[in-house]
Amino acid sequence: MDSIKIHDLYFRPYLSAADIRKRVEAMGHELNAVYADKKPVFLGVLNGAFVFAADLLRACPFECELSFIKLSSYSGTASTGDVVTRIGLEADLAGRHVVLVEDIIDSGLTMHRFLPELQALKPASVAIAALLVKPEAMEYQIRVDFRGFDIPQKFVVGYGLDYDGLGRNLEDIYEVS
Repeated sequence: MDSIKIHDLYFRPYLSAADIRKRVEAMGHELNAVYADKKPVFLGVLNGAFVFAADLLRACPFECELSFIKLSSYSGTASTGDVVTRIGLEADLAGRHVVLVEDIIDSGLTMHRFLPELQALKPASVAIAALLVKPEAMEYQIRVDFRGFDIPQKFVVGYGLDYDGLGRNLEDIYEVS
């Protein structure tokens, strides 16, 4: 893994594809222990979580469904402070076990704003699975039930995460230099 440039910023390697794959497989086993007989609905948050959601589902050896929503709170490298729903829910979640799949939990704003909307649909349970969590950046108390990696307050790209639209296709995760 070499350093890369995206737009005006340089990034250095942070998490390798092999390390990510190993952790996602372990998360699949953790989810299996809870949901093996519950047929949950995985709800991926676009755009960032699409790669993680696909790999996480493949790591889950039980019946499950997948749906997506699109929420956005970022512009460039920083949160805008607003959460906008760009694509809404299509699945009926009443009485269902829901696992929200997020690429990264930063301040917690997106989940803080979206969870009440989701709870209003009366799911049997709601859990959050996040590949990356920035504990030091948390401004809202969000319970992350299944987490891949805790990371410092650095801007990261790759494995679905982008910088102004670029970098999602990288198999590794890079941090800003």
